[in-house]
Amino acid sequence: MSAAVHRYLLIAIAGLPLGAFLVLAVLAWWGRRWAERTISTVVTLAFGLATVSALVLAGVMACGGERVLTVSAGTWSSPGEYRFDLLLVGDRLSISFAVLTALLACLIGVFSQRYLHREPGYLRFYMLLTLFGAGVEAVALAGDLDLLFVGWELAGLTSALLISFFHERRKPVEHALRAFLTYRACDVGLLAAVVWLHHTTGTSTAGGTPGGGWAGFAAPAATRDAVLIGALLLWASMGKAAQVPLGGWLPRAMEGPTPSSAIFYGAISVSLGPYLLLRTESIWAGAPAVRIAIVVVGALTVVHVALVGRVQTDIKSALAYASMTQVGLILVEIGLGLRYLALAHLVAHAGLRSVQILRSPSLIHDYHHLERAMNRPLPRTGAHLERLVPGPVQGWLYRYALERGYFDAWLRDHVVGGFVRLVRRADSLDDRWAQRLSAGRAPARTGLADRREAVTAGRGGSPGTRRKGQES
Repeated sequence: MSAAVHRYLLIAIAGLPLGAFLVLAVLAWWGRRWAERTISTVVTLAFGLATVSALVLAGVMACGGERVLTVSAGTWSSPGEYRFDLLLVGDRLSISFAVLTALLACLIGVFSQRYLHREPGYLRFYMLLTLFGAGVEAVALAGDLDLLFVGWELAGLTSALLISFFHERRKPVEHALRAFLTYRACDVGLLAAVVWLHHTTGTSTAGGTPGGGWAGFAAPAATRDAVLIGALLLWASMGKAAQVPLGGWLPRAMEGPTPSSAIFYGAISVSLGPYLLLRTESIWAGAPAVRIAIVVVGALTVVHVALVGRVQTDIKSALAYASMTQVGLILVEIGLGLRYLALAHLVAHAGLRSVQILRSPSLIHDYHHLERAMNRPLPRTGAHLERLVPGPVQGWLYRYALERGYFDAWLRDHVVGGFVRLVRRADSLDDRWAQRLSAGRAPARTGLADRREAVTAGRGGSPGTRRKGQES
């Protein structure tokens, strides 16, 4: 098969969801109304064709013995010596994740047709779904960290918008802001890592197959630079993957519709963190400190979430913490160098978790039927674990789990609260400085009567003056 066909297939994987978004955006811009079935058909067809394109490309590469396929889709900009190329790469890692994303998005599109029937935000949901799919496919296929950052930001923005989908209520908006601020704080790490990689190696373009497997990036010559970039990438992945201590946004993200919870926060969105570490493994592979940090973060998350998840009383929060547990295990596998095991675990977990969250409403219904048939509540699970823990420790662990490890309170009081106090002090210093500069001048009249006089003067004088003028 010719190189041109390879190029079109690779571009189609990310281009089809983006094209569907543009079609729906033009539709919304002009105020045109299409039937729900037409909207969902456009979206599912785009993701279905993207899935087929990815599978065909994977088959062609396997039959031809190609391990890495690099395609340029043009240049976005080239200021000075810098060039922002739209470079796409197809290898074992990117194609696997691209197939997973397109297939799950297609299934979500079909499922949502009935789930969101007659929902006022029907078109808005499908627009965000297609934009999210395009962003994740850009992350998966990006052959340059600059393009990966663009897709990373699109995925984060659409995730926050879908958490606040039911924006007529206060809580979804608050939880969306929490998720978005967590993304913002961690995305600084990815941006700084890309800038520092440019500074140390002169490029952020993937190429070759270092160590076999898939394309990688040039590693810095100095170990300290590799440690710094690896630490920044780990920080960026912790926000998306909801790892300790930044995982408080994930259970709150279930405020969005159940289909968005399945693909965004149960499967694909939390998988972007491990994917980033797998894609950039060649950068920090020679820094043992980074490997140890990844293992420690993943292991702490597993222990923390295993405790907190046991006291959850709603099924979506329980599944959210279960997702955090599996992603923590995947990070441990990545830190230990088990790259193929981590990839297989990532794909299997994303598919299983999506099905579980989609099934959750009917699962509750089935449990109620089962309890009525048994005429008693279903037995609790995990009682054998409780017998291994002493009684006094059980009480402490129970409180720890109810408080979610005290991480939310710590972030609120010490991190966010400290930042707010710092801003208020800066505002107070600014007021004092302004008062000192204006010392000796006449105080500005800011009362209501003064403003009223200024307005009437601008209209030609006071009301009494205008009446006298009219009488004369």
